[in-house]
Amino acid sequence: MPHSSTTANRISRRYLLAATGALALTAACGSNTGRAGGAGDRPALDQWYHQYGEAGTEQAVKRYAAAYRKAEVTIEWRPGNYDQQTAAALLTKNAPDVFEGSPTLDQIQSGQVADLTDLLDGVREDFNPAVLTPKTYEGKVYGIPQAIDMQMLYYRKSLLDKAGVRPPQTLDELVDAARALTTKDVKGLFLGNDGGAGVLGATPLRAAGLELVTSGGVVGFDDPQAARTLGKLHRFHKDDSLLLGAPTDWSDPSAFLQGLTAMQWTGLWALPQIEKALGDDFGVLPFPRDGARGRPSVPVGAYGAAVSAHSGHIDAAKAYVKWLWVERTDYQEDFALSYGFHIPARISLAKKAAALAKGAAAQAVRFTTEHGYAQPLLWTARSQTAYQDALSRIITEGADPEAQIKAVVATANAELKRVRS
Repeated sequence: MPHSSTTANRISRRYLLAATGALALTAACGSNTGRAGGAGDRPALDQWYHQYGEAGTEQAVKRYAAAYRKAEVTIEWRPGNYDQQTAAALLTKNAPDVFEGSPTLDQIQSGQVADLTDLLDGVREDFNPAVLTPKTYEGKVYGIPQAIDMQMLYYRKSLLDKAGVRPPQTLDELVDAARALTTKDVKGLFLGNDGGAGVLGATPLRAAGLELVTSGGVVGFDDPQAARTLGKLHRFHKDDSLLLGAPTDWSDPSAFLQGLTAMQWTGLWALPQIEKALGDDFGVLPFPRDGARGRPSVPVGAYGAAVSAHSGHIDAAKAYVKWLWVERTDYQEDFALSYGFHIPARISLAKKAAALAKGAAAQAVRFTTEHGYAQPLLWTARSQTAYQDALSRIITEGADPEAQIKAVVATANAELKRVRS
């Protein structure tokens, strides 16, 4: 599932960090939305999902739709660049009535998506704020979170014990552990085949106690600590402790399971596979803190159910979204846990889910609740590109972190000025 903005490779799932879809026109955006009316007096609604990689998900969402009696809901299962498709469709009269996604600031400000705030009356506090906040603008909610994906650090207990290394609690300890665990056959850490720039994102900044954008809407990493923390990431590369060129990338646990690395950063979705293969010979951790203001850091993401402002049946579409993603908690739990391994977006559901009640799964829920963060709505695609390019140069080339961050701060400030003007 998440994120980059999204989960990588084979995992076409609930995107870990919500992507900012480019507004590219696609041939698919002219599809029939069925607004002419359904059977009898029921309105016809068109609902879009991206193509999940998890068996059974398509059948499940069609079953949910068929159970709804107040409208005739048609499911469109859409392969390809889904965020790009929805962004293009929202610019037209042929947008779906209901779609999953993470509405961007541009889409909200231009009136392309409907305000769903009233759907959460009485239950808003039950939605995990880490994933609800990025779907909220000026106090109004534009997407109802469907399920949560998160990322964390997996480590082999036996390999750490053999090397006399304790599970790292700080970034410095993680650097030292990766070096100590590296042998001629095993690398200490796997952060992806690009060295981590693509997957880590803002996670190290959060670990330093910083933000991409503060709650006050200003750049939150124009701080000397940002350079100190990001600069440490080059030590993995310098120490030759990173696994690079693995057969599969960070989203797949194969490198970890095959013993190519002692520690790997990947998602909650990998947990069942890792448990099946390794039994209890593994542990999990959030990204470790750094600096005096540091804190553990856990990136989370969730697609949400949104309603097009162009829908000819906005009230009916909103009623359907409320029924499915607010009232039908049984379907919400089924969606999160029966076809993959994810955390329900509702705090109460996550707490009572049997599959998440013990072991590493329970730890993942706690990490998400206590340390989870999502990419903020005010963080634009241009800011993200500038930051990720700078992070790549810092990690792989040892570029001066102060100079790199200064350039990103300038870009982000300009973007914040643009979107708030």
